[in-house]
Amino acid sequence: MILLPLLAAAALAQSTATGPTGPAAPSGDRYDRCLALSSTNPAAAEAEAGQWELAGGDFLASQCLGMAYSREHRWSAAAAAFEKAATGAERAKDTQAANYWAQAGNAWLAAGDASKARSALDAALATGTLTGLSLGEAHLDRARAMVAGDDMENARDDIDHALTEVPTDPLAWLLSATLARRMQEVPRAKKDIAEALRLGGDDPAVQLEAGNIAALSGDEAGAKAAWHQAVTLRPDSPPGKAAAAALTQFDAKP
Repeated sequence: MILLPLLAAAALAQSTATGPTGPAAPSGDRYDRCLALSSTNPAAAEAEAGQWELAGGDFLASQCLGMAYSREHRWSAAAAAFEKAATGAERAKDTQAANYWAQAGNAWLAAGDASKARSALDAALATGTLTGLSLGEAHLDRARAMVAGDDMENARDDIDHALTEVPTDPLAWLLSATLARRMQEVPRAKKDIAEALRLGGDDPAVQLEAGNIAALSGDEAGAKAAWHQAVTLRPDSPPGKAAAAALTQFDAKP
């Protein structure tokens, strides 16, 4: 039996986002300046957004504050700020509320709180106003939250929905393949990882999962090749390190 790296078992429960993303900035010079500042000087943006909130900035100030926190990787604070922005936007009957809920869900995932992430993403999807990329990403994030709660069947529904919205996103195919492997659906896992490799074969996480699926299928040569590729691409990344660890099981073999 080929042993799979531990990292892969938790892949679907982890947020791979580098920070919550959303639609184009709403109009308003102060908001635009605050948002731009969050990218270059998050601490200054945090101060500006806080002052703006006190001056009645409402949900735009809260959303900018969330972006500043996210740039600093203060995920719980970011999530709370995005939720405040979402509820403020709902009161104002602003259509950006759904996107702010989605940002909150993404931030809760990054903070490691899958339950709060699922609640925020439920709120985002319940609005019925998300479309295209935003809709697909919300379904992918909710799928990760569901996997963390061991709700595999509903996670599958969300991922399948996401694939109809973002069919060229290698992450969507990677998550689908990982879920299929965990559910022991080998044919589906093979099909979906092949698509992930086609779209994003230069991602060590995709190569790691390709090796995992090959290992599950008893394909030692395929597992070795994919894991070696993951190490070659980014040896210091978590997937690269997991692949390197998986390869050590073959060291003692003749």
